[in-house]
Formats: sequence, structure tokens, C-alpha cells
Amino acid sequence: MKKCFFEKILLPVDRSEHSRRAVNFAGLLLSKMENILPEVTLFHVITGQHLSEILKSIHLKEKDIKDYEFFKKSKEKYIKEFIEPFLNEYAEILKEAGFKGEIKQEIEEGDAGNKIIEITKEQKFSAIMMSRRGMSEIKSLILGGVSNKVICSLKNQNIYIVGQKIYEENHCPVPYILIPVDGSEYSMKAVEHGACLANFVKGIKKITILRVVNISLYLERIRQGIDPEEEAKDILIKAQNVFLREGISPELIKTKILVGLPAEEIVRDIQEHNYNLVIMGRKGRSALKSLIFGGVSSAVINRCLEPTVAIINM
Repeated sequence: MKKCFFEKILLPVDRSEHSRRAVNFAGLLLSKMENILPEVTLFHVITGQHLSEILKSIHLKEKDIKDYEFFKKSKEKYIKEFIEPFLNEYAEILKEAGFKGEIKQEIEEGDAGNKIIEITKEQKFSAIMMSRRGMSEIKSLILGGVSNKVICSLKNQNIYIVGQKIYEENHCPVPYILIPVDGSEYSMKAVEHGACLANFVKGIKKITILRVVNISLYLERIRQGIDPEEEAKDILIKAQNVFLREGISPELIKTKILVGLPAEEIVRDIQEHNYNLVIMGRKGRSALKSLIFGGVSSAVINRCLEPTVAIINM
């Protein structure tokens, strides 16, 4: 089994309930991992909006703004009074969930998306877990949504976009997992990640591997002498074998074939079932290309808000 890519995790956070939920999810998931003791960094970026709050909170006069030392001390006071308390609170949430690894805290200043990308590359984080706010795809693109920017700018990191509903009944937040596959290399990376979770995370009850036969290509495959549904079965067998080779019980794995437009069928299947985690491989399209060409991962992230979505970048 390859390493599970959870050794070093970045948790970008702010004071919102969305971030609190992501921290809770991370604590629940990481506490259920056997034989792994990850390192987690709680990361907060002071943006222009926060700097504006600093100015308001200290009632700066025009001459004070030009006083670097005064401004520096005011910012330090703001960090101590308004940022460190919620970072410490999040550290306690991780511990209360059962997380026993090292917890670090880092604070930077600038654009949130750019800073997350920068620190991920510099410190070689293997995974990012971050909250979502449910922006529409168009709005996220126009406003440069942080999660959208991070997904489209990083490679070789696993990015978890934590959903709006977290399953806590048995203390494992991902008992039911969906992995859509199409036989490509990047979708098989998602399968490998699922096998890793099955090996290391206690409490997973069912992993569904889904292949959607693209209806728009159905007749073309028939003309080529290829039975699309038999081809789909071969893809599912290949994916299932990844789990079996790792000693995962076949009773844990379910396979499913649907026929239709991949993005629509995958979204519909997610909406009709109580999956807690959807794992998807990604080629690495830009945000604009994903929007124009209807990327499946983009559709899932923007239309399926309840489950957590794990993007396995290549």
C-alpha cells in the first residue's frame, strides 16, 4: 500500500461556522486512522477585510496610519485578541474529536487563496481540508472563490471540500463513500485513495464504485464493435481489484452502472443516496475550462453541498 497522503495536513480556517465544521470533520476522520499520526496546521489568512477591522477597532487617526510601529503593535493586539482565541478553540475541537497528532498554528496576511497555495507548496502539505460556503459555479468563478482557486492551482495534493452535513453517529464521518470512475488514470487515483481510506480508517461501511456509460457516445462505441456496458463492467472490475489486492473485504465494495450524461447521473446518484464522501480524480483543468466543458468534479462540488468531496489532483 502506498502512503495515504495524510501525514501533513493544512486546515485553512476563519471564524465562521463553516470552518468550525471543517475542523470537526478533520478531527473525526483523523482520529479514526490507524497506524498514522498526522501533523495538522491550522492556517488563518488576515485579508484586507480583517485589516479594515483592525483600523476600526483601534480608531486610528491619519497620522497613526503612517506610524509603522504603532500599526504593527495594533495588528499584534488584534491577532492576540481576535484570532488566536478561535485557533486555540479549533485545536481543542481536534483534540476532543480524538486527534492525537501534532497541531500547529500559522497566521499570514494577504489573499487567502494565494496564501493557501503558497504555503502548501513551500511546506509540502500532502492534503488540504477546507470548508465550503455553497457558492454557485458562476459566482465562484467570477469572485475567485478560495476553494475553486486552490483546486485549480495545485497538483499532487488531496483536497477535501468539507460538506454542509457531517455524519457523527459512529464517530466516523465517512461511512458511505462514492467513487465515480471512467477507467482513466486520474479516476484510478481516486480508487487508490479510496483503498487507502479503507485500509486506515475505522468505521467505513460501504464504498460504491460508479461507472456512468456516456449516452452521447453509446452508439459510437457500438459502431466500433465495443459493448459499452461490458466495457463498463471491465472498468469496475479493474477498480474493485485495487481494493481486493489491498486485502479489503469484497463485502465492503459495491459496483454500479448507470447510463446517461456522466455529470447529471453522478449528481443525481449523490442526491438520491446518503453518501458522506465523494472521491474524484481530476485532470487539472483551469476553472474556466471546467465551467465551459462541464467538468464532472466541478458539477459535483457546486451542486452537491451536503457530502464532503475529495479531489485527487494529478
